[in-house]
Amino acid sequence: MGREDSNAAVKIEEVAELYYIAPMKNVPSILQRGILCHNAAAKLIHDDISMHEIQDRRAKKKVPGGLVLHDYANLYFNARNKMMAKRRPEHDHICVLRISSTALNLSGAVIADQNASSDYALFLPSPIGVQKLHMEELFVRSWKCPNDQIREWRLGSLVCAELLIPHVVESKLILGAYVLDVAARTRFTALDTGLDCTANSDIFLR
Repeated sequence: MGREDSNAAVKIEEVAELYYIAPMKNVPSILQRGILCHNAAAKLIHDDISMHEIQDRRAKKKVPGGLVLHDYANLYFNARNKMMAKRRPEHDHICVLRISSTALNLSGAVIADQNASSDYALFLPSPIGVQKLHMEELFVRSWKCPNDQIREWRLGSLVCAELLIPHVVESKLILGAYVLDVAARTRFTALDTGLDCTANSDIFLR
């Protein structure tokens, strides 16, 4: 996507792919079962890199006219986000799975215009809800605003806009993966997933 269009709304055709941040160790299971919602994944043994304070908020929230948040698998429009920043010490062992934009058209898909746990999140039907996202907010290079704490909180939530898919994102929609660097790519390749893997330090905020 072109990130220079300051206040431009995101166009559906501009969403080339979506993203799921995961521990590399979970990828073989994801390829077998798909990207599961929180409630389904909780029944399996897996590495969990989610932020527990955020998950506590999500557990209490329901999408208007839809399911509870923990019954949706969540994908990001921009993986270079606040969650990625929080998991900086684990970047060597994390990957970003690239998901086909056809996920926007899945039955029951919902767009949250920011982190879905936020009290201010707006939930919109997909794919048309994409047009409520704004390029300069969704793809801001830094959400840090030293002189404006409220704006910093707002941008930190907006870069975490989500596509919510009921229950599971099928593994056939996974296009490949991004990892931090060449060493991380070696670790990922050793998993023998068959996925295309590319080193992309920028998405890891480096």
